[in-house]
Amino acid sequence: MATTGKALPSLSFEFFPPHTPEGSLRLWRSVERLAPLAPRFVSVTYGAGGTTRDRTNAAIQTIIGRARLNVAGHLTCVGASRAETLEVARGYARLGVRRIVALRGDPPKGETRFVPHPDGFASAAELVAGLREVGDFEIAVGAYPEVHPEAASAAADIENLKRKLDAGASMALTQFFFENETFLRFRDACARAGITAPIHPGILPVENFSRMVNFAGRCKASVPEWMHRAFERAETPEEAHTLSVAIACEQIDGLIGEGVEHLHLYTLNNPDLTFDVCHTLGYAAAPLAFAAEGGGAA
Repeated sequence: MATTGKALPSLSFEFFPPHTPEGSLRLWRSVERLAPLAPRFVSVTYGAGGTTRDRTNAAIQTIIGRARLNVAGHLTCVGASRAETLEVARGYARLGVRRIVALRGDPPKGETRFVPHPDGFASAAELVAGLREVGDFEIAVGAYPEVHPEAASAAADIENLKRKLDAGASMALTQFFFENETFLRFRDACARAGITAPIHPGILPVENFSRMVNFAGRCKASVPEWMHRAFERAETPEEAHTLSVAIACEQIDGLIGEGVEHLHLYTLNNPDLTFDVCHTLGYAAAPLAFAAEGGGAA
């Protein structure tokens, strides 16, 4: 694929911690497949109230120990006291993690709204400020080009993003979107609000269209009608894969033309789709030396 001619942006990949032995194999295959693309960092998600804490830590330890990648651990405000939350951050630091994605977090399953722990952080901005007191972390926060579902307005949402960045975060990673104009309008609005920190677009190559539509509905992300029509015409998994790669590449190529310097890809632990997108765009895979099995960080 011919890109805009500008330098390719740096990359980061998001993984989720495995729930089963089969999931562990899929995660490690994802790391092996994508690490040669030399990402700036990879991130590992964190369940509400620490529900995946042990699995997240194990995944981080394995990725650092065997793949030698820079890892960002996710951290949320949900279901834990300030002391418990900051101890997780200290645990990340003991594993060698120097990057954290700080999020307020979604309500636990079965609940409709976020209720802070009585002794916990009430917002992502408070969490960022707390992290600043316990370690020298590079902190990323979430941003929402189509407005967070719970925000009172687009302006209020951007003001909340500014509070998170002013509290000490150094960058924002956006929710996924499919129309570049959505991101560009949001980026311009942030600049008008006085935000100078980089806002990096989150890209979701579509692994399963129907599941993606359901997920997009929950987080209020728009799925354009042309995507519905395109995937309806994909008759085989191979055609759907090719279509997903083409859509993601076209979107990224347009973003490169608009000066985007970093891309955050949501992999869903599907390495082949993400790798094919990056390879098509011109990213070269360099062989990496992996540590021996069992060589996780102590």
